[in-house]
Amino acid sequence: MLKHRGFPSRLPGTDYQFTIRRPNKKRVPKLVARERFADRKPADRRADAGFMAALWEYFGEESFARGNLDAGRLSWLFGREVVPAEDPFDPESYDALLKIDVRKAKTTYPELFESGNSA
Repeated sequence: MLKHRGFPSRLPGTDYQFTIRRPNKKRVPKLVARERFADRKPADRRADAGFMAALWEYFGEESFARGNLDAGRLSWLFGREVVPAEDPFDPESYDALLKIDVRKAKTTYPELFESGNSA
């Protein structure tokens, strides 16, 4: 499992995890597109935005391996702002390649791409 050195391990000041320390040896957690409902807690929305900001700062428009990125946190963005970068895509692989759908990310999180952070 590739470890993304320098990637934030969590949202500062919270317990919202962004990375994992070691791989699950029995079963790799599957990436699934989770439904985001309008009534989600503000803290959950901040965690999504913080994770998206970290992904954008660390990877930009380049494709990246899933590696030690948390499957639960990725699943909140998967299928929308984060999409497969390879075909066929294995959602149960730490080596699976992903990329940011910049157009969708700009629509969902416009504040991340304003004032010098633009793509």
